[in-house]
This record gives sequence, C-alpha cells and structure tokens, in this order.
Amino acid sequence: MTKTATIRYPETLARTLELDEEQVERELSFMAAAKLYELARVTAGQAAELAGLDRLLFLRRLAETGVPAINLHGPEAEAEVEAARKLAG
Repeated sequence: MTKTATIRYPETLARTLELDEEQVERELSFMAAAKLYELARVTAGQAAELAGLDRLLFLRRLAETGVPAINLHGPEAEAEVEAARKLAG
C-alpha cells in the first residue's frame, strides 16, 4: 500500500530553485529520502522507493547532496571492517 504526504512550501520556491512545480515535488521527495537514508532510518532500497527512483540511480544522485552512498552505522560498520580485515589476511 502506498501513502501520500503533503508538504507545504511557499509559492516562490520553484522560482528560487529555478525548477518547475513538478521538479520541485520530485526534489522534495528525493531530499527527504536522502536525509532519511543519511540518518540510517531507511535502507537505500526504501529511500529509492520513496524518491521514486531505482536503487542505483538513487545512490548515484546522493553525490549531489554530499550524502555518502555507503552509509553504515554501528554494528554494520564494525562487521564490514572485520570482514575486510579477514579478507586482507
């Protein structure tokens, strides 16, 4: 099931961002998804779905916002470091 959220923004936002209304809506969805991903609240796949993009395109677009595509926290990061150490010998 899909839900819809409404975000209020000033009429002048599209002009400020130099985007049309449809582009503003896509940008707001992407930025919300990117922030949730950055905070490790959602996976890359979930964030991509929220942004209306496929996962690889979402990860590529993260560079535009300065959010790292590899976003590991806590135990995930430790597990990846340990796995890398084992591979390195």
